[in-house]
Amino acid sequence: MKITIKKITDSTPAFEEYVEEKLLPLAKLIKPFEKNGETAVVLEIFRTTRHHRKGDEVFTAVAELRLPKKMIRAEEYAGAMRLAIDRVRDTLRLEIGKYKTQFVELDKKKLTKE
Repeated sequence: MKITIKKITDSTPAFEEYVEEKLLPLAKLIKPFEKNGETAVVLEIFRTTRHHRKGDEVFTAVAELRLPKKMIRAEEYAGAMRLAIDRVRDTLRLEIGKYKTQFVELDKKKLTKE
């Protein structure tokens, strides 16, 4: 699985390593659905506001994961970039689980028809 980071505020090598550390374990979940091993996650992180007032959520993380016949998109907000990435990872994990159950159910229907 390839991780592409589109837009980052204050990007450092340590931060990019953190992103890979958090998102690469998702590759195990999507491995059964990969045909050519070319699945990619596009992650975009940006600041929603320039001012941080009264605990507003400042950072937005948007991740898009393309699977066969489906694109999974997760968008999360948080006060820190790392927290936004953690939330996106959790949302992607849930959506992959939903896709997995749909995919397994479709395979079972195909087997019963044959």
